[in-house]
Amino acid sequence: MANLIKPTTSWLSPFLRDFMDIDSFFTRDFGDKMMLPFPAVNISETPTSYEVEVAAPGFSKEDLSVKVEDDVLIISAETKEEKKEEEKSYTRREYTYNSFTRSFRLPNNVKEGEIKATYTDGMLKLAMPKVAEEVKRANEIAVV
Repeated sequence: MANLIKPTTSWLSPFLRDFMDIDSFFTRDFGDKMMLPFPAVNISETPTSYEVEVAAPGFSKEDLSVKVEDDVLIISAETKEEKKEEEKSYTRREYTYNSFTRSFRLPNNVKEGEIKATYTDGMLKLAMPKVAEEVKRANEIAVV
C-alpha cells in the first residue's frame, strides 16, 4: 500500500481519520469484529473414537443442528430475537440474528449411526465411535 497517496485528514473527525488511514484501518480491533464469527472447534482422536468440541455460547439445544450428509458432518446453529418497545412518541424495534455453520469430512472409520452429541454450558461435544479396523490377512496363493 506504499503506492497509495493518503489524503490530508486534519479536518476530519478522529474516526474518519482512522478510516481514511488505510494501513491502520485493516489492523484496528474493530476490524476484527467485522469478520464473521465462527465458533472455535477442537478435534481429538482416541483409540476408540473421535471427539469434537464446539464453543457455541448463547445458543440453546433447540438452536443447534448436527447432521451427516455424504460423509460430511454439518454443525449449525441459528437464533433470532425481536425486541419491541412502544412509548408515547416512538416505537423501537431491535432484531438480533446469530448463526453459524461448520462442516467436516468424516474419516472412513466413523460409525455414523452412533454419533452422540451433548450441549452443556455453551459447549457442544460430539463423540464419534470408530469402526474396528479389519486386519487384512495375507492370502498365500499356490503356484501350480
